[in-house]
Amino acid sequence: MNLTSDMSGTSDRIPAVRLGTGGPEVGAQGIGCMGMSAWYGPTDADEARATLERALELGVTLYDTADVYGDGENEKFIAPFVRAHRDEVVVATKFSLGVDAADPAKRVIRNDRPYIRQCVEASLARLGVNEIDLYYMHRRDVRVPIEDTVGAMAELVAEGKVKHLGLSEVTGGELRAAQGVHPIAAVQSEWSLFSRDIEAGVVPAAAALGVALVPYSPLGRGFLTGAFVHADQELSADDFRRQQPRFTGGNAAANAALLDPVRKIAEGRNATLGQVALAWVQQRAGVHGLTVVPIPGTRRRSRVEENAAATRLILTESELELLEPIAGQVAGGRYADMTFTSAGRE
Repeated sequence: MNLTSDMSGTSDRIPAVRLGTGGPEVGAQGIGCMGMSAWYGPTDADEARATLERALELGVTLYDTADVYGDGENEKFIAPFVRAHRDEVVVATKFSLGVDAADPAKRVIRNDRPYIRQCVEASLARLGVNEIDLYYMHRRDVRVPIEDTVGAMAELVAEGKVKHLGLSEVTGGELRAAQGVHPIAAVQSEWSLFSRDIEAGVVPAAAALGVALVPYSPLGRGFLTGAFVHADQELSADDFRRQQPRFTGGNAAANAALLDPVRKIAEGRNATLGQVALAWVQQRAGVHGLTVVPIPGTRRRSRVEENAAATRLILTESELELLEPIAGQVAGGRYADMTFTSAGRE
């Protein structure tokens, strides 16, 4: 079975699912737009624009960005595409995570009402739309009660500036508290063969509440595609993955060695490593009883075709068993500072 050979046309569109109870209908796989203009080194703008168009042809309708990606530049970058296809796409953006002007490596998190209102107006202007389809709290500011933050977000829905609400990197308890204030369509968190910490608390809470899971970095920020042999040496100087423990020194070499079972399955299925990794994430929906819409980031048409084809790959029980031990052997945390992730607060 060659998963990518028949993806040159537009007939093999991916299936559609609904994000949460009453949430928007989207393709079963979305696309992360961050790398098109921020943090992953040099990019080809023309190819990235063509990738947005190709993704839509394949049934990818959830386009994910954030105000912090390139300090608003990513929202501006996808804006012409979003406006040209306004009735066909679901645009998701986020607030609350900023960069410290005095120290670009430091993140600043704010969840207060005045800041939320400032952020939504700026995102609406950059995107050039009247309403954001899915608006996420990017990271949790623990100094602000989650009920207050979601209450402020709910006001934006009432005012017609936002259609649906999402949360990112929240704990199961925080999700339950938020749902008590306003329906949450989706929770976004890192989930992959390398990162499974959310399965302890967040995933069961989302399943019980009817909230969809939107896994970011389902390809382990590229590691699970087999792209790196010596990740710490191969990344460009301006690639922020150089700051992440899994991509540095001995950790990078150890994690590269964990891909052997992924490679074995890929070879047996005439698929790519990335397709196997995505298929694993997609099948979490059946395992845990909730909607799962991964948003692999890419900026190339060939890669979005490959990713979309993975929606047709169903792994067998024996293949899943081969993959099961990987996460427990990964060297290094997914961030150097895990305090602003759900795992850091569970």
